[in-house]
Amino acid sequence: MAQQLSVGVIGGGYAGMAAAAELTSRGINVTVFESAKQLGGRARGVLHNDTQLDNGQHLLLGCYRETLRLIELVGGNIENDFLCLPLQLDLHGQFSLKAPRLPAPLHLLVALLNAQGLTWSERMKAAGFMLKLQGLKFKLEQDKTVKQLLAEFGQDADLTLKLWEPLCIAALNTPIHKASAQVLLNVLHDALNRKRADSDMLLPRIDFTALLPQRAADYVEQHGGKVHLSCGVGTIACKEDGIELVTAEGTHTFSHVICAAPPSVAAKLLCTIPEMARTVSQIEALEQQPIYTVYLQYPLHVRLPHPMIGLHQRFSQWLFDKGQIAAQHGLLAAVISAEGIHQDLSQEALAEKVIVELREEFGIVAQPDWFKVIAEKRATFCCSPDLDRPTQRTAIPNLLLAGDYTAGDYPATLEGAVLSGLRCAALCLPARK
Repeated sequence: MAQQLSVGVIGGGYAGMAAAAELTSRGINVTVFESAKQLGGRARGVLHNDTQLDNGQHLLLGCYRETLRLIELVGGNIENDFLCLPLQLDLHGQFSLKAPRLPAPLHLLVALLNAQGLTWSERMKAAGFMLKLQGLKFKLEQDKTVKQLLAEFGQDADLTLKLWEPLCIAALNTPIHKASAQVLLNVLHDALNRKRADSDMLLPRIDFTALLPQRAADYVEQHGGKVHLSCGVGTIACKEDGIELVTAEGTHTFSHVICAAPPSVAAKLLCTIPEMARTVSQIEALEQQPIYTVYLQYPLHVRLPHPMIGLHQRFSQWLFDKGQIAAQHGLLAAVISAEGIHQDLSQEALAEKVIVELREEFGIVAQPDWFKVIAEKRATFCCSPDLDRPTQRTAIPNLLLAGDYTAGDYPATLEGAVLSGLRCAALCLPARK
C-alpha cells in the first residue's frame, strides 16, 4: 500500500519537513516544494557579514519529544546540537529562579519558594497557584485570558511582571491581556508537571535550517524522495486521480497533498477551491504577532553573565550570548516578542535602544562592529482564548493542512509545527484494520 501513495508537501518549514521525514521513514514517496532558496520557513538560518544567524531565537524544551525524536531520526545528536540548561529564569538584577535537580513538580515548587526578587508572600502565592493548577489537572472549565486567570488566583502586579508575563510572552508570543490561559496551562503541564527533564531549556548550537529541515531534506532524498527549492506552488487543483500541483517546473499529481505553507500563502492557494471556504475563513481570521531579533557583533571578549538572560521592563526581553551557546564570540541577540512600542521605531533606533540597555545593565561600553535587526512581523498567530484554528483534516480528505497555527494544544512553537506535520503524515496512511 505504501508504494501506491505519493505525497506532495508544500512548504519546507518545520511542519512540512516533519511530515516529509515521517512519511519517508514509513516508505512513502514524498516530494517537497519550497518557494524560498532555503528550508526552515520562519525558523531558518540567515547569513549576514559572513556570520551565521537565525531569523529569530527559538528555545526548545525537554518536553518537545517529537521535535527531538525527528532530529535524531534524520541524523542529529541532541547532546551535540544543543546547550542544555536546567530550568532557569533570570531578569537581570530583578528576579531569578533556578530549578534544582528534583523530581517534577517538586523542582518547580522549590524553585518558586527560593526565587530571588520576590517577597515571601509573592513566592507563596506563586507556589500556591501552581498547586491549584495541579489540582485542576491544568484544565479550565472555560478558557479566558492569562490576565484574567492570574487575577482570579491572586497573582499580584509585581509577581506577574517578573514571572508570569515573561513566561506567557515567551511561550505564546501573545500579551497576557490577549493570551489564552488554557494554552499556557497546556505548556506548563507538559514542561513542569511530568518529568524534571521536560523543563530543561535547549539552546541550539547550530542554525535552525541545519538543525532539522536540511537534515530532513537529505534524509528524504537519500530514500528516493525529492526536495525542490526556489519552486513555489502556484495552483492546487483537485482531480479524479489525485491532487494536482502546478509549479514553474511543471505539473505534478499526488495521491495526497500536505499544505504546510505560511497561513497567508495557504489561504491564497486554497481560496480557489470551493470546499475549502471554511478553512480559508479560519486562516484569514487569525491575528498575527511579531518577533524582533536584534543581533549585535561586539568584540570577541564581550559576554553576558549567562547564555540566556532576561531584562525587566526594557525593550530587550531576552538576551542570548551566542559565544557561550555556539562559540560565536561577541555575538549577542536581543529578542522582543509580541506587539509593542518597539514596532514604532526604525531599525537603527531600536538597535541603539538595545546598545544603551546593554551598557546600562552590564557595563558593556564597547560599540558593536555591526548590528542586524530581523523583524518577523507575522511570526506567529495571536494565541487568544477559544481560538478557532483550522484542523489538519480538511473537507477534501487527501488535501491536508499543516502548520503551527493549525488545531492543537500548543501555541506557535516548533513542537506545535512538528506535531501538525506528524498528524498530516498519519492521515495520509491507510487506516489500520
